Amino acid sequence: MTVTPELTPAQRTEVELLARGKQEKSRTLRDLKLPETPEAAHALLLRLGVWTEAHTPYADRLQAALSPVALPVPAFPDEARLDLTHLPGFAIDDEGNRDPDDAVAVEALAGGLTRLWVHVADVSALVPPDSPLDQEARARGATLYLPDRTVGMLPDALVEQAGLGLHDVTPALSVSLDLDAEGNAEAVDVQLTRVRVQRLTYSQAQAQLDAGQEPFVTLARLARASRQLRESEGALSIDLPEVRVKADEHGASVTPLPKPEMRQVVQECMTLAGWGAAIFADDNEIPLPFATQDHPTREVRGDTLSAQWARRKTLARTRFQPSPGPHHGMGLDLYAQVTSPMRRYLDLVVHQQLRAFLAGGEPMPGKVMASHIAQAQLNADGTRQAERLSRRHHTLRFVAAQPERVWDAVVVDRRGPQATLLIPDLAFDVPMSTPAAPGTALRVQLTDVNLPALSVRVRAV
Repeated sequence: MTVTPELTPAQRTEVELLARGKQEKSRTLRDLKLPETPEAAHALLLRLGVWTEAHTPYADRLQAALSPVALPVPAFPDEARLDLTHLPGFAIDDEGNRDPDDAVAVEALAGGLTRLWVHVADVSALVPPDSPLDQEARARGATLYLPDRTVGMLPDALVEQAGLGLHDVTPALSVSLDLDAEGNAEAVDVQLTRVRVQRLTYSQAQAQLDAGQEPFVTLARLARASRQLRESEGALSIDLPEVRVKADEHGASVTPLPKPEMRQVVQECMTLAGWGAAIFADDNEIPLPFATQDHPTREVRGDTLSAQWARRKTLARTRFQPSPGPHHGMGLDLYAQVTSPMRRYLDLVVHQQLRAFLAGGEPMPGKVMASHIAQAQLNADGTRQAERLSRRHHTLRFVAAQPERVWDAVVVDRRGPQATLLIPDLAFDVPMSTPAAPGTALRVQLTDVNLPALSVRVRAV
């Protein structure tokens, strides 16, 4: 029988510091003949009731900031902007989204061309390079999205001021592409604008598309043509399950995300905006953190889950560099992430560089920008890892609450006797010893959840 020890307040603090990754040793754990690891400390705190199962230490361990940004936010400067308030714009996102930073609109042109407008919140108007807000955003790298809370890269007050669709008229930095019926761009441009935007969920936008309403029909047509053109240049299509994980003190939920066509339409429009911004920057010799990616390591054919899984594993990591280069996974000759400056620091840098050029100033030199890229990437990597571990933790809480449930699973990979199973309803992969080949469908139960180790036992039924 395991005896739960009684600890003094000082001992509990010491154990918590180890569990949070704030110190490497613990005399208390050593005296209890327990491993001096964050996982062992976490397990002890759960046994003592000091922590509940809702507590996640991963952001602490990875040094991701958990406090909101409290810096003051300036007002938008009074400057010349192209007035596009006559064009209906739409910020389309998941239900409950709190930081709407991009929107789409279309404009018919002569000669059968259609101008696609992608409006992006003009964050760089409020966050100039090396300002206190910029330094804080760089130190965080990205907004931290956890199942139980969101910790912004920038102050909530800035999101409220700059978010598209949160006010009747909003300043924006807008990328335009004049597209023909085959998805080719005849011209691209970037301008400071003033826009009027309505917020919609993906399901609301899909209902408009299904009803044959404009501009959704035109947006879908442009997106299909663009996607087909990119696929002809080698763009990879990867379709794996996605879920929304939510949690609080009382429990966790995992909900599969529907994939209406409008989700892909918006994603394609954002991809086009990144391509257009990169072309504009290259034409005007503006250094940007261009996103590049090497050729896939091999070709994988098929649309099964195991093929999609294998195809994703062929992708090299995206690299960011001050000069343009091809992004093979997207089938583009050059690309820059531009549509999330409230959520990703490198997108904010792109905006700062474009704004400096548009205002007639001097963009940051490539060497200075490269140092910003390196610092922000390091911090953003910790943020993304904290998100992944926290999602896994709360997914396991959801699983532990229903130990008798039988889950559909698919073998997506194997190495010797060990296979990787993907559970689509959870977007969750687990190892299992089985002779089943990739592509095999199985029914499994998930038992013996161990939250500190982030592990679970899998049994075929």
